[in-house]
Amino acid sequence: MFTPHTLGLALSMMITSAICWGSWANTYKGVKNYRFELFYWDYAIGIFLVSLILALTMGSTGHDANRFLNNVRFADTTNIVSTMVGGAIFNLANLLLVAAIDMAGLAIAFPVSIGIALVVGVISSYALQPKGNAALLAAGVVCAFIAVVLDGKAYGSLAIAGRSVSKKSIVTCVVSGVLMGLWAPFVARAMTNGNTLGPYSIAVFLTLGALLSCAIWNIYFMKHPLVGEPVSFSGFFSGPISGHALGLLGGFVWGIGMVFNLVAASFTGVAISYAIGQSAPMVAALWGVLVWKEFAGAPSKAKMYLALMFVFYCVGILLVARANG
Repeated sequence: MFTPHTLGLALSMMITSAICWGSWANTYKGVKNYRFELFYWDYAIGIFLVSLILALTMGSTGHDANRFLNNVRFADTTNIVSTMVGGAIFNLANLLLVAAIDMAGLAIAFPVSIGIALVVGVISSYALQPKGNAALLAAGVVCAFIAVVLDGKAYGSLAIAGRSVSKKSIVTCVVSGVLMGLWAPFVARAMTNGNTLGPYSIAVFLTLGALLSCAIWNIYFMKHPLVGEPVSFSGFFSGPISGHALGLLGGFVWGIGMVFNLVAASFTGVAISYAIGQSAPMVAALWGVLVWKEFAGAPSKAKMYLALMFVFYCVGILLVARANG
């Protein structure tokens, strides 16, 4: 099983994870006239497939008990179930995140939702696996929370320019963020208690739980959408090939980020790896501002809040990274 043996390699994997997590949603932004509920089926299939592929390749090197299939064979069933439950929680949170992106854009939905997730996830993960400097982790969490508030204020400032501002989108972001932060403790438990699951096994069962839970969460949102009219499976089968391809690509990008984050966590600890991975909002916000022009014509106050948001996120992530020292 491939794992990093130096802090530099582990940090490189975590940075790659953050780039992947902050970039996958561009695949949805690139879809035209295709509802996110339908796009999400391909995305969920993609995250499971790439996790399985990496587990059978990178996770299957060597001839010891840590290899993917050996690890699954000897792991406690409770850890497998715990991971799949975490995947189902993540999936609901991620569906809400995509809905929020649909309503408010990348530059708002990602920093608010994932910033809250960072706060919830780091605290709960550290409680289960106290690795790293608690004071620095706490300071990083505070900076992340301030960044969330600043991004919310930037969104509110758009109303001054006559742009549509949806309170529903902010509520959706907040609920998504809380749920997004709650799957990490399930993963931390499966990696630390009894006969544990390795990082590749965690990725496979987490994404399997996410995929299976689509039968509950995604079907519900298809019938009771947050935006627009209900949709049926006929729309999926008649959807554009580009929509299916982009959905799978988005899943592959996110899945690679997940595997890299979990593998790096085997060296640094879940709390630190998770937190650095959650710097993804900076990446997503840059896509939203620079590529998708979501703040074009916004008042100077909104741009000031955005700039401060980037500063506090950077400081927060640096503090969390330093906590490993």
